[in-house]
Amino acid sequence: MNDSPVVRVNTEVSRGVRTRLGLSLGLVSLVAAATLVVLGFLFAGQSVGAPVDIGIRAYLRSLHQPWHQIALVIDWTGEPVGATVVVATLVIVFLRKGNRQAAGFAVAGPAAAVVVTYAMKPLVGRTINDGFLSYPSGHTATATAYALVVMLVAGRKLWLVLLVALAAAMVMAWAQVLLNAHYPTDTLGGFCAALAVVPAVGWAVYRLDLRRTGATPA
Repeated sequence: MNDSPVVRVNTEVSRGVRTRLGLSLGLVSLVAAATLVVLGFLFAGQSVGAPVDIGIRAYLRSLHQPWHQIALVIDWTGEPVGATVVVATLVIVFLRKGNRQAAGFAVAGPAAAVVVTYAMKPLVGRTINDGFLSYPSGHTATATAYALVVMLVAGRKLWLVLLVALAAAMVMAWAQVLLNAHYPTDTLGGFCAALAVVPAVGWAVYRLDLRRTGATPA
């Protein structure tokens, strides 16, 4: 079996999102989902973070300007207005290239990641800053989702998809911890949330487009 996370389709849909799940990516998503749930059980009801969080938070919160300004810019891309700008930009780019599948994926992928994180927060009940629900990090899930959408649409190898997604997650995680919005382990949960759901959303978009067009995979 081709170990690429992307399977090319025939001419009628080749300009779309080529995200039919391969076995390797499916297994990675399952591991991410399991990790997300296990961490949720471990952190349920916490209000002080895990031991691993303490040193990382102390170091990042000690950083001064201009790091906080940079972190705020990164954080903005996960806020409602910033996320809308990022997603709209992706949609416009994909539509200009004739990728209606990709445009739909650009909306549905990040949206699904955000829904999962928001649904899990009250279930886990982990808090930071006097009661704000923190696990998993929606901002980190959103940043990871952006990277996954772009890399899966581009049809890159699985290792490169995961590498770029991890890099995007780490950048957002840095910003979230520095701004004292999340524990480091919250951001790990956000990364896992996106990795668990975004590829599945891409597969669903791919299958729906095949059904709509009557096309068959190449």
